Amino acid sequence: MTQGPPIRRIVVVGGGTAGWMAAAALARFVAPSGKRVVVIESEAIGTVGVGEGTIPPIIEFNLQLGIDEAEFLRETHASYKLGIDFAGWMHEGDRYFHQFGQIGRPLNGVPFYQLWLKHRSDPSIGPLRDYSMSAVAASQNRFGHPAADPADPLSQVAYAFHFDAAAYGRFLRKYAEQRGAERIEGRIVDVEQDGETGFVTALRLDDDRRVRGDFFIDCSGFRSLLLGQTLGVPFEDWSHWLPCDRAIAVPSERTDPLLPYTRSTAHPAGWQWRIPLQHRTGNGHVYCSAYMADEEAERILIDTLDGKPIAEPNRLRFTAGRRAKSWEANVVAMGLSAGFLEPLESTSIHLVQHGIQKLLSLFPSNGINPVERDEYNRHLINGYEPVRDFIILHYHATQRTGPFWDHVRRMELPDSLQHKIELFRQSGRVFRYNEELFDIPSWVAVMLGQGIVPEAHDPLVDAMPDREVLRAMAELQQGYEQAARRLPLASEFIDRNLAAA
Repeated sequence: MTQGPPIRRIVVVGGGTAGWMAAAALARFVAPSGKRVVVIESEAIGTVGVGEGTIPPIIEFNLQLGIDEAEFLRETHASYKLGIDFAGWMHEGDRYFHQFGQIGRPLNGVPFYQLWLKHRSDPSIGPLRDYSMSAVAASQNRFGHPAADPADPLSQVAYAFHFDAAAYGRFLRKYAEQRGAERIEGRIVDVEQDGETGFVTALRLDDDRRVRGDFFIDCSGFRSLLLGQTLGVPFEDWSHWLPCDRAIAVPSERTDPLLPYTRSTAHPAGWQWRIPLQHRTGNGHVYCSAYMADEEAERILIDTLDGKPIAEPNRLRFTAGRRAKSWEANVVAMGLSAGFLEPLESTSIHLVQHGIQKLLSLFPSNGINPVERDEYNRHLINGYEPVRDFIILHYHATQRTGPFWDHVRRMELPDSLQHKIELFRQSGRVFRYNEELFDIPSWVAVMLGQGIVPEAHDPLVDAMPDREVLRAMAELQQGYEQAARRLPLASEFIDRNLAAA
């Protein structure tokens, strides 16, 4: 049984990356059925705007909207991303690479990393990253699109983007408005609700205008104006697992070469990001205020920049966690209104995308159907919690010392993560459940990179002649190396795309 009136007018509260991603998708897929899309945005209210790293599913989102990649590169000052380089996370001076895409190729149905686990002590084998096309290309600062031929090593290239989040919002605003979305400038001062159902019915602006709606998308940031403040959906605090609660962001001048990957460097009470764009480099320091003062965090960030700062530092406060529900009554929250997980694995924009795609697949045909609403909330829980576990893994599996790192290394883990670690440590096995974002190669790269070494490998590997396995591994390694040399430098590839556009 449906609740509330038929949905004819959809109101998006807040612009920014989340608001305009939602508006663009609604304008593309929902508005043609006769529904209006309205975005309320105030220039007086700033946006966080530091989510500049993405993961491969962003390509699917852009393709669904019909966005041309060359135009996207030009308008958002984007660069390509093949993975994340983690510096000092297991211990000072250590480094590993979390690649996008597959690791090697299965042999006789056995995952490649299991072959590597058995033979890793052989001096000819080399590190695991030597068997990832994306990682090998990144090590040479090269980039190319995936090859169509599955036999070509370049077919295993997997990529995402770094981009200017504010520019991406402006780009999507233009896209949405061209497809009929309406933008209203104004600051919301009051929320009207139906006395019986509690549904939001209208929003009153500071100039006394009243904006009516049948369905609302809350992209109001950490305030969570509709879902949290108005409807009272509680916030589940995950800071006991993810204690970092501060970030300082500052852009710096671009430095060459243009690296096709993000760098994440561990510090005494957190970590620092480095995100290269065409026109500048994005930098930030995420840290725990219980273990580091703001002034010390800013000093570390400024002292470790590899280019001259071009703006004043922007300080942010946050609490890791999510709302108990993302959809309540006739309000769906996306982005920071629904929850926040620090940008260690560049998942913020993806979680917005995940929410949009699930909403489109469950969009109410008439009024609100509680069954569809509950299904949406289940999918969002299944989306957030595995990402939470993946980020916790980076902190917990470490040999770093100091008050902060001692705390996160010794803290009690979610049962779901504890099970995953123990299974991998004992047998090298990893399984993917429900709608986990990160696939097995990602878990393998991070667990091995953070020092979790299995006590055993898959026994099926022992049924294969060692000589044949080693020969196959050597051929793979050489194939990835030779394929990477065929690619242009990442900066040259971008220049070609922009010139073609």
